[in-house]
Amino acid sequence: MRGTSHPGARPGQSPGADDLRLTAVGGEFVDRVREALFRLDRLDESRRNARILFATSVILNSLFLLSDWRFAGTAHFYVAVLSRFAVVALSLVCLIAVQFAASVRTTDAIYILWQWGTALGVAVLVSSQSDLALFVVMLLPTVFYLAVPVPFVWQVGGGIGCSLLLLYGYLDSMVGWQFATGLGLAVAVLNATLILLVSRTNRMERQYWDAVRAERDANQRLQASENVLENTFQAVPVPLVVARMKDGRTIKANEAARRFFRPGGTLDRPAGLCETCLAPAVAEEFRHRIDAEGSVTDFETSIRLADGSERRVVIAAALASGEPSPSVIAAIVDVTDRLVAEQQARHDATHDALTGLPNRAAFHDSLSAAMARRRSDEGICILLIDLDGLKDVNDTLGHDAGDAVLMETANRLDTLLDQRGILARLGGDEFVAVVEGPDPVEAGRRLAHSILAELRRPFAHSGRHFSTRASIGLAVCPDHDNQYGELMKDADLALYAAKQQGRNRAVVYTPAMRQVVAERVALNRAMIAALADDEIIPFYQPKVSLTTGRIAGLEALVRWRRSPHNVLSPSAFEAALTDPELAVMIGERMVRRVSSDVRGWIEAGYDCGRVAINLSPAQFTHRDLASTLLRQFHAAGVEPSHFDVEITETVFLGRSSDHVAPILDDLYRAGVRIALDDFGTGYAGLIHLKQLPIDTIKIDQSFVKDIESDAFDTAIVCAVIELGRNLGMKVVAEGLETVGQARFLWEKGCELAQGFLFFRPLGDVDMTEVLRSEDDAAAAARLAMFLPDNRDPS
Repeated sequence: MRGTSHPGARPGQSPGADDLRLTAVGGEFVDRVREALFRLDRLDESRRNARILFATSVILNSLFLLSDWRFAGTAHFYVAVLSRFAVVALSLVCLIAVQFAASVRTTDAIYILWQWGTALGVAVLVSSQSDLALFVVMLLPTVFYLAVPVPFVWQVGGGIGCSLLLLYGYLDSMVGWQFATGLGLAVAVLNATLILLVSRTNRMERQYWDAVRAERDANQRLQASENVLENTFQAVPVPLVVARMKDGRTIKANEAARRFFRPGGTLDRPAGLCETCLAPAVAEEFRHRIDAEGSVTDFETSIRLADGSERRVVIAAALASGEPSPSVIAAIVDVTDRLVAEQQARHDATHDALTGLPNRAAFHDSLSAAMARRRSDEGICILLIDLDGLKDVNDTLGHDAGDAVLMETANRLDTLLDQRGILARLGGDEFVAVVEGPDPVEAGRRLAHSILAELRRPFAHSGRHFSTRASIGLAVCPDHDNQYGELMKDADLALYAAKQQGRNRAVVYTPAMRQVVAERVALNRAMIAALADDEIIPFYQPKVSLTTGRIAGLEALVRWRRSPHNVLSPSAFEAALTDPELAVMIGERMVRRVSSDVRGWIEAGYDCGRVAINLSPAQFTHRDLASTLLRQFHAAGVEPSHFDVEITETVFLGRSSDHVAPILDDLYRAGVRIALDDFGTGYAGLIHLKQLPIDTIKIDQSFVKDIESDAFDTAIVCAVIELGRNLGMKVVAEGLETVGQARFLWEKGCELAQGFLFFRPLGDVDMTEVLRSEDDAAAAARLAMFLPDNRDPS
C-alpha cells in the first residue's frame, strides 16, 4: 500500500482533526493533501478496476454490435454500427493506455475520456428509441456513477452530462412532451439518488481507509517498539534475565547474560534467585526483599559460578505482573574489577608512587587520628626530614640515582621506626616521621640522631657509593601545639632553623622561631608598601681609577628611603632581598630608576662611565631576564653598552643555575658587560671565569680591609690582581677606606677601586652634582690623597 503517513506530519504522528474532516456533499477529505494521499493509496485498485471496466465495455459492446444487425436495411443501421465500433475502439485504447498509467491524474484522465467518449457513442445509439435504448438511458449513468472512481466533481459532472446526452439522443420532436417530462424527471431522480449513493460510498471508503491505516500504523509502531525493546534488551552490556517468580524458570536472557553465565550453565534458573549461584541464606534474603518491596536496586553479593569462580555483583530486580504468574526482571552488574580498581585507586591516592610510603593526605589522616587517640600522659613528636643535596645527585648523576636515594632513604627510615610509628613522604626530598610515648621530645631526639647516622652510611647504586645528609625539624604535641596545621608549621620552622644553622642536624622547635617568621612577614609587607610608595631608590658609589683619579663608572646600590632623613641600607632589609618575589620586584624597580638617571646624565652631557646593576639569584629564575632588562634599557632610551651587571657566585648554587650562562651570553651580545662580585668568597670562582663572559673581577672588601696587616689577605689580593691582568680583565677593589690601602693597591697594579676613601654612596641629586663638577683638578686631588710625595702616576 502506498503512502503510509501524512506528508505534513512528523513520522509516527497521528493526523489532526482538520485532516480527517470530510466534505458535506462529496464525502471527500477536506484536506487536499490527505485526499491526494488517499487516491494515491488506491491507485493500484483504480487501475485494476479500469482494466475490468474497459474490458467489459469491449466485450459487451462487441456483443451489442451483433444485435445492431437488426437495424440492417434502415437508415439507423450505419449510424449504429459506426457508433458501436467507436465505443469498442475507445474502450480498447483506454484498456491499453491504463496499463501504462503511473499516476492518479493520468488514470483519472483515461477514465474521463472513456466516460465521455462512451456517452457520446451511446447517445447516438439510443436515438433508435427502442425499448433497449430506454433501458440504456437509465443504466449508463448508473454505471458511470458506480464504476468510474474519479473525483466527486467529475463523477457528478460525468453522470449528469451523460444523462443529458442520452436524453438528447433519445428524445426527438415525435415524442410527446408528457413522456419527455416524465423521462427527464426519472433521470433527475436517478442522478440525485446516485449522487447520494456516491457521497455515502466516498464517506465510508475514506472512513474505512482511515481506520485501516490507523490500525496499520499502530501495529507498525508497536512492532517497531517491540523491535527496539528487543534489540535494546539484547544489546545492553549488562546481563539481563527474565524468570518466572513461581518456579524460577528462565523466560528470556540477553546475550550479555549468556556470556556471563555460560561458564556455569546457570540460565535454567534466574540470576539472583539461583541457589547454585547464591548462598542459601543470601538467596532467601533476596526473595524476601522482592516479595516485600517489589523491587531491589542495590543488592550486593557474591555469585559463585559453576566453574568455581566467584564474582562480586550488584543485582537490581523488580517484579513484573503477567500471566499465568508474575515474573522477575533482574540486571546483574559485575563489580569485581571495579572494586579491585577502586582499592588500587585508593592505595594510589594515599601512597607515594616511588617509595610506596603514605603520602601527605594519608599522613594528615594518620596524624589526626593519633592526636585524637592520644592519652593525657603521652605525647607525639613530629620529625620533618629534608634531604640535603638531592638536587646535586639528580643534576650530576641523573634522576635514576636520585630515585635510588629516595627509595633507600624510605627503606632505612622504615627500618628505624617501630610499629607504632608513622612514616610518610610529603613530596620531593621531604619525609616525615612520628613517634609517640611518655617522653616524646627525648624519643624524637633519639630517632633523629639515629636517622642522621643511618643516612650517612654509604650504599651502592650502579657501581657508585652514596651517602646522604638530612636536616630535621622536631615539633611536639601537646608541648608546642595541639592542632595538625600548627604542629606542622612548628616542625617546618624547626627544619628551616636546621638549614640556617648549617644543615645535617636536628633542631627542636622553640616559640622564638615564630617571632622570626613574624618579623620576616612584617618586613615583607613593609617592603611591598615601600615599592608601592616609590621608597625603593638607587644610591650610586663611583669607581675611581687609581691611575688617573677620574670616575670610571658607578655602582647602583639599593636603598630604602623611609623618610627624607632616614635611608636604610640593604642590611636593614636583607631578609626581604632573599624572598624570590620581592627580590624580582626590587630588581625591576632599580633597573627602571637607574635607566632613567643614566638617560638624564647622558642628556646633560655628564660622563658617568658604565653603571653597574646588581642582579639577585631570584631574578635568574626567570628565563626571560635578559630580554626584560634590554626592553627596560630601550624603553628608557639608553643603549645597553652604558651598563654592567654584577652577579655574585651564589647565583650558581640555586635551581636557576642552568639559566645563568644563557642569560649572561644574551646580555653580553647586546653590549652589557659582566662583573663577578665578591670574588673568592663563593663557589668555584675560577670555573666561572672560564665558562662565562666575565669582564671584571671585584675583590671583596673583606680581603681589602686588612691587606696592610694580614699576610693571607695580602696574598689573596695580589693573586687576584695578577689573575685579572693575565686574563685581560679589569680588577675592582671594594671597601677602600684608607690611604694605605689605596697606595698598596696602586703599587700592585689594581686598576679601579671604590670605597669611603673617595665617595660614600650618593643619591641621584648628589651624584649629579659630582658628575657635573668632575674635571682634571678633582681627579688630581684624589690622586694626591694616596700617591707618595705627590708623584705623577705615570
